[in-house]
Amino acid sequence: MQPQILLLKEGTEDSQGKPQLVSNINACQTVAEAVRTTLGPRGMDKLIVGRNGRTTISNDGATIMKLLDIVHPAAKTLVDIAKSQDAEVGDGTTSVVLLASEFLKQEKCYVEEGVHPRYIVKAIRKAIYIIVKRIDELAPKIDKGQEAEYRSLLEKCAATALSSKLIHQQKDFFAKMVVDAVLMLDDLLPLNMIGIKQVQGGALEDSVLVDGVAFKKTFSYAGFEMQPKNYLNPKIALLNVELELKAERDNAEIRVDSAKEYQKIVDAEWQILYNKLELIHKSGAQVVLSKLPIGDVATQYFADRDMFCAGRVPDEDLKRTLKACGGAVLTTVHDLSDAVLGTCATFEEKQVGSERFNFFKGCPNAKTCTIILRGGAEQFLEETERSLHDAIMIVRRMIKNDSVVAGGGAIEMQLSKTLRDYSRTVAGKEQLLIGAIAKALEIIPRQLCDNAGFDATNILNKLRQKHATGDCWYGVDVTKEDISDNFAKCVWEPAIVKKNALVAACEAACLVLSVDETIKNPKSQKSDGGAPNMMGRGRGGRPM
Repeated sequence: MQPQILLLKEGTEDSQGKPQLVSNINACQTVAEAVRTTLGPRGMDKLIVGRNGRTTISNDGATIMKLLDIVHPAAKTLVDIAKSQDAEVGDGTTSVVLLASEFLKQEKCYVEEGVHPRYIVKAIRKAIYIIVKRIDELAPKIDKGQEAEYRSLLEKCAATALSSKLIHQQKDFFAKMVVDAVLMLDDLLPLNMIGIKQVQGGALEDSVLVDGVAFKKTFSYAGFEMQPKNYLNPKIALLNVELELKAERDNAEIRVDSAKEYQKIVDAEWQILYNKLELIHKSGAQVVLSKLPIGDVATQYFADRDMFCAGRVPDEDLKRTLKACGGAVLTTVHDLSDAVLGTCATFEEKQVGSERFNFFKGCPNAKTCTIILRGGAEQFLEETERSLHDAIMIVRRMIKNDSVVAGGGAIEMQLSKTLRDYSRTVAGKEQLLIGAIAKALEIIPRQLCDNAGFDATNILNKLRQKHATGDCWYGVDVTKEDISDNFAKCVWEPAIVKKNALVAACEAACLVLSVDETIKNPKSQKSDGGAPNMMGRGRGGRPM
């Protein structure tokens, strides 16, 4: 009998084979259960309480997945695809998690029966190739020449993205605002040039879109009230300089023999500050923004000379102002000239709800805009911001990829029919495996029905019948508890959303299916001068 060889460090957890694969699939299904009920216009919201007691109310798949803090190694792949879908397209994060878990669920029985995972992976990849090609055939291209029609299309796509959100009652109002915001940007459509600011109080319809940069009034000292609050074509100085007196004890220890010597030190510090302020004034700047604090002496100095100042401006707002108004952020005041000063058509400070805001409009350099959101609870405003982010991403993608498909489960039913038809043309195990993917695609319309409280079996039967007769855009109509032509009803989504979701779900499913062993290292203990013990050995039998 051969002696047992201990290859892995004692305490290492090692599980492998078919039971491990089935366990990973079950873990992925458990994750999908957490977000399943958030899909669609009748989806429910989740209230998640973080470690610090902070509550988040959301039905955005990516947000929920990030906050769940999942520890199962295989289930983490679903978190990754939700994040990638959010970063790439912005919407469809719940759909991608549901599709991946359903692919695994439908193929699980074949794993248990002994079909090799590589065979299943090959079938899934083939199925995805077929349905992505089918989306390209079906999705109509949009004519960008007709400006009014094109704008209407963008609004419909934004409204579809917002229809499943907390603010679906105001989807038409926000769809117009989102399209306006994206069309204000330049050809590259940079996401960071759309600022979203929250102001509690008022109704959602009080939200406004500002053509330019707007941010909340920063902390200010006495003398601020005397500063002008309106300028036409002002010169703007953007600084990373501290303009306040420092207490001597904070910076250095100085030993002096007399009061005169102490007075000289104090006078020198005041003189340094006044020299800085004088240089700023002489540059012709009327608006001074600094990332660092601007003290009460400087505030009063600027007020006496009809200049406006704001210290401790957040980095994000300062960068957006820099891109929009031009100039440069300086760390010294000695090089101030017209070349490094920004400008805009108008600057004003005015009240928005209980807050005061600084507005820079008519910016000559980059095109930028700011959405100021109004509403009640803080959690509600945060969810509104997340919803608008999804809609903005959808409109950006729509401009870059000009083809659309019908939502409401219509495209999934059509793709399911395509795969069923194809599966009948192949023989053997592949027919069953591709048929399983066809069934898995029905999870989207089925879940839409379940979340709305409809009879899913009845509605899916009607949809299968319609798609079998060639009506490829029929999907679930949640307003009438029936089916309808969702393309005619303008429930539109960019084709890229569906393609990205299907490819990402396929990759995640293939990744989970290709893992047959999980090895968990015990906590590495410090040894040999603090280096952790590593598992395994390198070449020549030496420890790695």
